[in-house]
Amino acid sequence: MAQSAQFDTFTMERTFAAPLARVFQAFSDPHEKKRWFAEGAEHEIEQYDMQFEVGGRELARYRFKPGTPFAGVALESDGYFLDIVPQHRLVAAATMAMGGRRFSASLHTFEFFSDESDSTRLIFTHQAMYGDGADGPALRRIGWQVLLDQLHATLGVK
Repeated sequence: MAQSAQFDTFTMERTFAAPLARVFQAFSDPHEKKRWFAEGAEHEIEQYDMQFEVGGRELARYRFKPGTPFAGVALESDGYFLDIVPQHRLVAAATMAMGGRRFSASLHTFEFFSDESDSTRLIFTHQAMYGDGADGPALRRIGWQVLLDQLHATLGVK
């Protein structure tokens, strides 16, 4: 059976009414990142580990709750930090698998900018390959919009 691949790149920009150091901490502190990145209403976290250093791994394993379209199915995000410039840039690569079958590989670049009003502008670039059975670009964009909304909530930003 031939395998197909779809490729997509998108960029999202958000401004947070929080100092740059505080926003960067939400990415670099494992407990804070777990709150906005891994916790969710539709799944139970089975494992979340993050080693925040270049070459460090970020692993999140979930199981979908009853009543969801994929009830009982395992979802895994397995990534590595490729570049960290504190309070300026993060670059990570990750794969996603569902039910033990890998369906995407992606590169995530986060750029952080401080402004005079003590706010932080975040530019996020997502580059991905989606294989057969993947969620695809539209759903991935929605997923990252939700994650960035959860980051807003974690920061206490209205």
